[in-house]
Amino acid sequence: MNSNQTSPESTSFRPFGNHGAHDEPVRFGAHLGSFLRRNLTWLLGAALALLALHDVFGTHGVLAMRRSQQEAARLRKEIQQLNDQNRQMQDRVKELKSDPQAIERIAREEMGLARPGEHIFKIPPSPQVDSTTNQAPAGEPAKP
Repeated sequence: MNSNQTSPESTSFRPFGNHGAHDEPVRFGAHLGSFLRRNLTWLLGAALALLALHDVFGTHGVLAMRRSQQEAARLRKEIQQLNDQNRQMQDRVKELKSDPQAIERIAREEMGLARPGEHIFKIPPSPQVDSTTNQAPAGEPAKP
């Protein structure tokens, strides 16, 4: 071959540098190991940052746990209120079963019942007067 011409071997692509004619090709594993040694700190830092983000913002992270605790506290408060209401209603039921005056009061006030010989007179409520204009609702005279 002419010195101006290059052999096909010398122009071949060598992905990991220009090695001599007698050098062995560098293996991928060696380059990977070298890359990991050079960038181990950055890779560990990135992994640690991802884990921290997941622990804070993830499905079972700190924020989700906080929301769950707040929801549990709200539900406990609601349960306590319902238990108090239930207790009041049970007391009212006991009162109605055992106190004849309470039964009579409900019969008179809510049901409009009366004892034999009693008469009930219902008086309609008086119409409200508008205090700003001193006028009664339409169709009624105004009060002085």
